[in-house]
Amino acid sequence: SGGDSSNVKKQLKDVQQIQATTRAFAAILADGSVVTWGSVFEGGDSSRVRDQLKGVKEIQATKNAFAAILADGSVVTSGSPFGGGDCSRVRDQLKGVQQIQATSLAFAAILADGSIVTWGDPHHGGDSSDIWDQLENVQQIQATKDAFAAVLAVGSVVTWGNPHFGG
Repeated sequence: SGGDSSNVKKQLKDVQQIQATTRAFAAILADGSVVTWGSVFEGGDSSRVRDQLKGVKEIQATKNAFAAILADGSVVTSGSPFGGGDCSRVRDQLKGVQQIQATSLAFAAILADGSIVTWGDPHHGGDSSDIWDQLENVQQIQATKDAFAAVLAVGSVVTWGNPHFGG
């Protein structure tokens, strides 16, 4: 569950930020690389994307996946595909990413043009297609366990995800 970092201890130098899933950790180092440890099924093994994790600015986490924003504004994900660890469906849209927020099993990203891209479990906010036309000029995103709220430039709020959790 991430409580033993002895296998990566020597790599954990100049740590700038740390993020956690339920059972794994990811640390961004000063050179923009990432070190992960903990449960393989919940993001603790980033070996399949290690070569892509360069110039990492920020990492967010669902309960079992990580999403990293790179310096060029693209995104790299790892961990469970059912918790947002697979963004292949929207990868071409993930350009100019400014912010990522996470529910328990989904991610939402604000792009430079103020639009939103979502992925992960649709019942936890990973599908915003029903309200996509309302998500323009987004300034900020916050999340509950299973829903997102976006603050628009005009001062209004748009929500999606599980209605029992604020969606």
